[in-house]
Amino acid sequence: MLLDDGVQLGISDEVFLDWRVLVAHLWRMLLAFALALPVAWNRERLDRSAGLRTFPLVAIASCAYVLIAKDFLSDSAGDIARILQGLITGIGFIGGGAILKQDDRTMGTATAASIWSTGALGAAVAFDRFEIAVLLSFINWATFRWLTALKDEAAK
Repeated sequence: MLLDDGVQLGISDEVFLDWRVLVAHLWRMLLAFALALPVAWNRERLDRSAGLRTFPLVAIASCAYVLIAKDFLSDSAGDIARILQGLITGIGFIGGGAILKQDDRTMGTATAASIWSTGALGAAVAFDRFEIAVLLSFINWATFRWLTALKDEAAK
């Protein structure tokens, strides 16, 4: 059934699809996806445990969780804090899987931290804080691009 001059498509009075909301959410999730790609490519290129699939999925899932919660919760600081607390905890578990210990070496901590940062990037997009998302994307990428060479030089 078409409602509101064709903008809402519904099966019943309680179930409908608002195309304007769909496009707005799609735009945010695509932006989160795109902003996660530079670090995803870096990790994939270096054959790390997380890469081209993991980072964009973390970004869009974080964005989606915040978008869903914003529709059902008030704008109170407590509600927002609970949303972010859940995201931080959940993404921490994903990042923990990227950390590997072998003999006396620990690997993957930077990848784990960047997964966490990518979750924050997705949440920032959902909260319309695009400047934070862009900065997180750039800083994440720049850290791997430029500080890896510095780290390698220091290890010599």
